[in-house]
Amino acid sequence: MIEKKPKISIITIVYNGSKQIEATILSIIKQTYNNVEYIIIDGGSTDGTIETIKKYESGISYWKSEKDKGIYDAMNKGLRKATGDYVWFINSGDAIYDYDTVEKIIGRIPPETDFIYGETVIVNDNGDILGLRRKQAPENLNWKHFKNGMVVSHQSAIVKRDIAPLFNEKYFLSADYEWVMISLKNSEHIVNSHQILSKYLEKGATTSNLIPSLLERFNIMREHYGLLFALAKNIILATGYFSFISRSKGNYRPIDKL
Repeated sequence: MIEKKPKISIITIVYNGSKQIEATILSIIKQTYNNVEYIIIDGGSTDGTIETIKKYESGISYWKSEKDKGIYDAMNKGLRKATGDYVWFINSGDAIYDYDTVEKIIGRIPPETDFIYGETVIVNDNGDILGLRRKQAPENLNWKHFKNGMVVSHQSAIVKRDIAPLFNEKYFLSADYEWVMISLKNSEHIVNSHQILSKYLEKGATTSNLIPSLLERFNIMREHYGLLFALAKNIILATGYFSFISRSKGNYRPIDKL
């Protein structure tokens, strides 16, 4: 197990997130683990988000509000500011699962760990837990598992900072998919925490960004797995996505099945 207390850099990006940002902030600044660096990157909010950030400023290591070029530009700004041993992205609307989550993780992992992962629960606007994410985290994760899509959400991936890449800003919707994959490629020691790490805000399944997202996933798969595989797999994934959208809410795994 880790003997010294590593610093965990937790990064939140937000833009006009006044309805959700407080719950996100509280889930981080109330962690029982005391070696956390908390960074917030705001995209120039005008809805009261800044006032909420200032309310909790004493628990925030660094925050900045300015216009950015998109979500992954903002995430890269946070990554460049991070000084911790590990980085963890918990963006506005999402949250760390419980106040002792970080402490439990650190107490279980060996010092050579490069990548820590776990499960994600889905919550609604009121913070009510709807269930576990539909995709189950593999028992022994590696980058090849991402042939099957986002098998572990980036909200439940904690990466050693010196192997974490910058996000590829040529993508606008799926750079997190590639980021987790490359982080795994760079990792020698990958640890399954066997616990729920994060809450993900269900924003509703719509087709508004589905096609662009699938096209980005296709290009990422083509680069990492080859053209023929990408073509075949994206047909399967597209069928699954459209099927998911057409179904009613509640398509989650029961939390007691973890």
